[in-house]
Parts: sequence; C-alpha cells; structure tokens
Amino acid sequence: MRLLLIVWSLFLIAGFGVATQMTPDSGGSGTRQKPVFAPCIIKTRFSIPCPSCGMTTSFTHFVRGQIRQSAEANTSGLVLAVVCLVMIPWSWISVYRHRLWLVSQPETCLLWLICSLVSITVIEWAFRLNF
Repeated sequence: MRLLLIVWSLFLIAGFGVATQMTPDSGGSGTRQKPVFAPCIIKTRFSIPCPSCGMTTSFTHFVRGQIRQSAEANTSGLVLAVVCLVMIPWSWISVYRHRLWLVSQPETCLLWLICSLVSITVIEWAFRLNF
C-alpha cells in the first residue's frame, strides 16, 4: 500500500508538471491538442463539447493560480485539480503514518469521491449543452 501511495503521488506531481509546461487555450478548450493529442472526437463528430472538454485547459490555468479561468474552462476540472493537489500531501502523510490518514473505509471514500466528481461533470455538461 505504501508503494502504491508513493507511486500515485509521483504520478500526480508529474501531471501537474506537465500542466505547467502547457499553455492554456484562450478559447477555453483545445489545450490538449497543442502537444500531440488529437482533437476531441465527440466535439469533432457531433459538434458538441464532451463532458471533459476544457479539463486540460482548466488544469493549466489552475497550476498558474488562475482559479477563475480554471473554473470557466471546466468547473469539474478545477474540482479535480484541487482533489489531486490535496491527495499529494495526503499520500505522503499516509505513507509516514503507515495507514490511510483520515480514511477508515477507503472503498466508501473512493466511491463517494468518484460519484461526486462524475455528478459535477455531468451537471456542468448539461448546463453547457443548454446555455
């Protein structure tokens, strides 16, 4: 478990490191297309944004401290970035304490976290499609 937490925190740190090297797209989405990734298939095929459109842009704004722009690009991306940021020290504290810090039931906690993030993403997507 300790090795998994260390690897997870290093993965998150690397993700934030990648985000610092990317330039946020001024249109609110499309940042991930700039390095090597293909455009969003849903947006290309159906001319509507997918639930995660703008998430990379949100992360790139977040690592620059541009919280308002991060929320405008994708609110669920901002929430996910905050969760990931909190998970880094949480992982290391858990490693140090030899147990999951403040989490007695990891499966339940993970389920709530995933359901909350998915709900925020779907609700925001519904608003984007209708407004």
